[in-house]
Amino acid sequence: MAQMPFDQYSSLSDAELLQAYAQGAAGAAQVLTERLLPRVFGQAYRILNDRAEAEDVAQEAFLRLWKIAPDWDADRAKVTTWVYRIVMNLCTDRLRKVKNSALDDAPEVADDGQSAEAHLLEISRQKALYQALGTLPERQAQAMSLRHLEELSNPEIAEIMGLSVEAVESLLSRGKRGLKVALQAQQHALGYQDDPK
Repeated sequence: MAQMPFDQYSSLSDAELLQAYAQGAAGAAQVLTERLLPRVFGQAYRILNDRAEAEDVAQEAFLRLWKIAPDWDADRAKVTTWVYRIVMNLCTDRLRKVKNSALDDAPEVADDGQSAEAHLLEISRQKALYQALGTLPERQAQAMSLRHLEELSNPEIAEIMGLSVEAVESLLSRGKRGLKVALQAQQHALGYQDDPK
């Protein structure tokens, strides 16, 4: 592939960008990185709840992507699916190494003009959610994170996790029940009058 002006890379698909990078187009790698990095980092951060660890995972995921670029088969999987699976595996490996790590730091909530009380309640809810996710079995927590935090469809989650759609639905159902139980004692303190969502 001949070198293109930098701004023309943005019109290419992820697979086309990866192929262009494999053929020596450094600009394609920059566009693909800018396109995927926020999602890759976000996924890792939501799982690990540690900025430095999430940055390391994102960097490792991209290193693996660049390494596989020359052999990439666009018919086998979407680039995003492959990257999500790598991030999931890297995060799982890190969590296994630090088996008893706690999810103590709540993510920052963007200032949208809400009152201090509403802001603190939102932080408490997010912290409780991350802690509750940490109590679920690993596969349930992964499925719940991909569905409700990454907002992926069940078929996308199935492809990332290497499961059937029915297995993903089962994980999500059990995960939802597990979160409900884990959050039930905090329901009133978190400002929920009925079941937490």
